[in-house]
Amino acid sequence: MKGVLLVNLGSPDSPTAKDVKPYLDEFLMDERVIDVPNWLRTIIVRGIILQTRPKKSAEAYQKIWWEEGSPLVVISERFSKKVSEQVEIPVALGMRYGSMTIKNALQELSDKGVDEVLLVPLYPQYAMSSFETVVVKALEDQQQYFPQMHLTTLPAFYKNEDYIKVLSESIAEGLKDFEYDHVLFSYHGIPERHIRKSDPTKFHCKMDDNCCTTNSVAHHSCYRHQCFEATAKVKALLGLPEDKVSISFQSRLPNDPWLKPFTDFEFERLAKEGKKRLAVITPAFVADCLETLEEIAMEGKNQFLEAGGEAYTHIPCLNDSDAWVNVMAQWIDTWQTTEALPV
Repeated sequence: MKGVLLVNLGSPDSPTAKDVKPYLDEFLMDERVIDVPNWLRTIIVRGIILQTRPKKSAEAYQKIWWEEGSPLVVISERFSKKVSEQVEIPVALGMRYGSMTIKNALQELSDKGVDEVLLVPLYPQYAMSSFETVVVKALEDQQQYFPQMHLTTLPAFYKNEDYIKVLSESIAEGLKDFEYDHVLFSYHGIPERHIRKSDPTKFHCKMDDNCCTTNSVAHHSCYRHQCFEATAKVKALLGLPEDKVSISFQSRLPNDPWLKPFTDFEFERLAKEGKKRLAVITPAFVADCLETLEEIAMEGKNQFLEAGGEAYTHIPCLNDSDAWVNVMAQWIDTWQTTEALPV
């Protein structure tokens, strides 16, 4: 019997330092997130970051926490429920980090008689710290606890026509009543070395202006290329002016080269260049979370306005919109009946 496992990032159980600390520990100790030797990662995470970060992160979570719980979890649950109502096979939801584990989601499917699972990492682009770690963890849990199961992974869907269409329609709706000077596509940041590590050729990815536009097998796992490609497709579909669109990357750790330009620097640069009305989109996520709701919608707005901007809007993620639910349900139905996966 077939079934579907949707997986997103995860969340602490509450916006308190007590619950944020173990969540951050699990997240940051992942070797695909901070990819240094374990002894060094332990020093960085448990000896430095976890000494101060849980309190600051808890304060950030408190700003965006909903009555029902973590926005990311609540939105993902709503999405999962809507998808399950449109397909004929069981759908379960798991998180890479936190108490809503992948193992528990696989158990839920197993209890319903599922032995063939479509694994859906809810990330449009491939990155070792998001998409890849979900796949690796799911396979580990499957092999250890559910050896009778077979997993098939939905590939990164950053350029899929159905996804681009629904994303573009969502952006168009967000721009409908906002007269913008500029549209900023802000993607989650990752270290440059992650790009090189994910390059199967070991020579193509140079982080210059040419490698992301020169055809290569490396693009199948190149996060940077996939961000640029998704942006280009949306820009073309919506007819956005070339000079009014740019890309940036948010979130980073110090003392390490990360993808540039940095989103917070772009807020200041764009404002000082006379871009007074800014719309920001966060297409590395399909569900709004701490990074989008606090870092972009709140802090980003403050940074832009303080730098001289006059109007700012953050366009929400696809979340549990009916159009996005329909696309996922169509992908699942296609896999269920033909075993074909979207490209």
